[in-house]
Amino acid sequence: MKFTKMHGLGNDFVVLEGKELSPGVDLGELAVKVCDRHFGIGADGLMIILPSEVADIRMRIFNSDGSEAEMCGNGIRCFAKYVYEQGIVKKEEIRVETLAGIIVPRLQIESGSITGICVDMGEPHLDRALIPMLGEPGLVVNETLVVGGQPYQVTAVSMGNPHCVIYTGNLDEIPLAALGRQIETHYVFPKKTNVEFVQILSPNEVRMKVWERGAGETLACGTGACAVAVAGVLNLLTERKVTVHLAGGDLQIFWNEHDNHVYMTGPAETVFNGDYSV
Repeated sequence: MKFTKMHGLGNDFVVLEGKELSPGVDLGELAVKVCDRHFGIGADGLMIILPSEVADIRMRIFNSDGSEAEMCGNGIRCFAKYVYEQGIVKKEEIRVETLAGIIVPRLQIESGSITGICVDMGEPHLDRALIPMLGEPGLVVNETLVVGGQPYQVTAVSMGNPHCVIYTGNLDEIPLAALGRQIETHYVFPKKTNVEFVQILSPNEVRMKVWERGAGETLACGTGACAVAVAGVLNLLTERKVTVHLAGGDLQIFWNEHDNHVYMTGPAETVFNGDYSV
């Protein structure tokens, strides 16, 4: 089975074309195997490239625990780079079908090389029921959530997948794994949630650490960075254009007030190609 290993700011993926899959293969089980960093290829997720009847191409993405995600911001940049460079979709603007709807990455090309990808991530969903999160209808902005007996102020945003944003004065003091896991599986999030911890540096600059639903701690999360940008505006902490510093690098996020869409710009890199024995 031929594959390509790619990453966006260290958030890494095994990329497979649908033609490489055996009939009836369980994609969740395959994701667990190939993403294992000791017995498999090693990755945060498995990305499948498939034909689409409603867009240029279709993306399915599975977390390292085998669960299927609605969307992945770093993943879709890798996806766009792959399908363009392989000649599957030879367009600079690509309509990609995902479980979160049609997402549109635009390739930035200089001298024939892709230097970055700007992705129209669509509109954020802010009503509690759309996160989804249990409780009274309305926005979830700076709301108290009790976790392990301790109160935390949270803001919830969906970018096609759920996010819980928490602000802190010192990001390095956050017990990321313990607290992230508790919030991910908190009963108020019926589909679990991604968790972002954020330190404000300026109105246009933040640091972020992420605990991803189904994957754990990762070096970057594109949809999470988008959620953080939206949450910053809702909490009157940041402007609509913000640089998000992650462990793997930086993303530029813009929440456009005119069309209400969130735009994410960042890199995607190919690491290596190989063959995997199923």
